[in-house]
Amino acid sequence: MKNTFVKAERLKSKKTIAHLFSGGRSFAAYPLRLIYTSIPLDSVAKSVPVLFSMSVPKKNFKLAVTRNLLRRRIRETYRLHKSIFFSELSESASDTPQQYAFMFLYTGREVLSYADIEISMTKILKRFFYDAGLKNNVSLQKPKNSTNDRMPK
Repeated sequence: MKNTFVKAERLKSKKTIAHLFSGGRSFAAYPLRLIYTSIPLDSVAKSVPVLFSMSVPKKNFKLAVTRNLLRRRIRETYRLHKSIFFSELSESASDTPQQYAFMFLYTGREVLSYADIEISMTKILKRFFYDAGLKNNVSLQKPKNSTNDRMPK
């Protein structure tokens, strides 16, 4: 699987986002919080097991430059770990395919490094498997093409 983040993977539906916040489950691994729910298969994104979105609050980060930096870091960590995550998800899926909606919220009040966000992302993805009852011991290793060394702190 390519490590790309295509348009079909983006969570954009206001109806799905409203359902996510009203009836979704959540947990946190500082500085990220994941809110997720199982959704019916979307006709547009049938091949994608997870629809992904994120939010960095304007209340905590007044400058758009800072919010965009954090969004890029979150998107990059998700993009690099999703191939492992999707393969684990397809292995542990039952006979009926499921699709999930993910919303990542940045809850920290300061800008953290890419490495800290990456650690938080792996913790959250492991915990998702445990909470969703899909698989007990998921080993999400650091991807081989990790850009951790290239990302600014």
